This record gives sequence, structure tokens and C-alpha cells, in this order.
Amino acid sequence: MTVDSPQPAVQRLPGPSTNLASPDGSSVPPTPRSGGAKVRILETATRLFYEEGIHSVGVDRLISEASVTKATFYKHYGSKDNLILAYIRTQHERVQERLEQLVTDAGSSAAAVRAWVAALADEVNDPDFRGCAFLNAAAEYHDSHDPVREVVATHRDWYTDRLATLLQESGHQLPGDGADELMLARDGAMAGAYAGDAIAATAALGRVVDRVLAA
Repeated sequence: MTVDSPQPAVQRLPGPSTNLASPDGSSVPPTPRSGGAKVRILETATRLFYEEGIHSVGVDRLISEASVTKATFYKHYGSKDNLILAYIRTQHERVQERLEQLVTDAGSSAAAVRAWVAALADEVNDPDFRGCAFLNAAAEYHDSHDPVREVVATHRDWYTDRLATLLQESGHQLPGDGADELMLARDGAMAGAYAGDAIAATAALGRVVDRVLAA
């Protein structure tokens, strides 16, 4: 990872980040809200990293748009690298919370999977949708051992395991295989919706889910 200044070394896993969960639970970063300097910095990074890419946004711009001093920025995050990890971890927490809420609200595990598809369809049709935040981040870091890629991998492992649990509870004979299919279909739907036809992409995802749930 590129360190923007000779500040303290990157912390591999920063402490718990501020919860930025949005009402609709999508992976599109939530609308910023007022708060302290640390919150403003993370909100600003969340918006800019998602809209424009992580590498393209420098520390000076983050400081300017968050309306903080350079000293305040480094006091709270130490380096851009630490802020990047906080951003990725926050997105992971938001997806976790949204999926667990969907499961809680659903009447069954199969219903939760279908609700998940509906939520994804809403997400990709959001005007602010710019693709999957995790796939976007992974595309910017070629080294699979980079801390950013490790957080992304942890997120995807959790995601696949959670879907496998839901499929197992719904009676699927091979829940691990089914979860892999759902994740692949989900990735394709998010990429296809952003680059092409969102309706066609989510309809295809729905067909995959129907087949998996019927297995």
C-alpha cells in the first residue's frame, strides 16, 4: 500500500469503526451526517473512495472536504492506509447488519434469501450505485496479502458462510455449493447492473436463486 506521508505505520486492523448503516441497508455508502471530526473524515472517505476510487483520492482532498486540519486527520487515523482499512471494515459491518436484519424480519431462511435478492435489486437501481465496494477495492490492490485484500477476503468468507447457513436451514442438499453459486450470481448481477442492464442482471440473479432454493 502507498503511504501518503511518514506518519505512524499502518495498523493492520484498526479498532471498531463508526457505524454508518443506512436505512435501506445497501452497500452504497450512506448519506453523510453531522458528527465529530473522526466521523466526518470517515464519512468523507466513504463517499469519495466509493465514488472515485481509493487511489485517486489523496489525503489533502480528504482533509479539505472533511473540514479538518492535517493534525486532526493524523491524530485520528495516523495515515491514509489506516483510513482505507476503516472504510472497508465499516462497509463489512453495514452489510452484516443489513443481512442479519433481513434474516430477522423474514419468516423463514428461504424467505430471507429472497429478501436478500430484493434488497440487491433495490441497491443496484440506486442512482448512487457504483458497483460492489469490496470488488472495487480488490481491483485496486493486486497483492492478495495486502491488508485491504485480506479484509475483503474475510468479508467474502463471512458472506458465503452466512448464505450457506441459510440454505442449510432451508433444506438444501449441498448448501456450500449453493452458497458459492449465489455469491457468483450476486457478483455478476452487481457488475452487470452497473455496466449494463440492471433489470436484466437482477432478473438473472432471481432465476439462479430460484434454482438453488429448489435443489
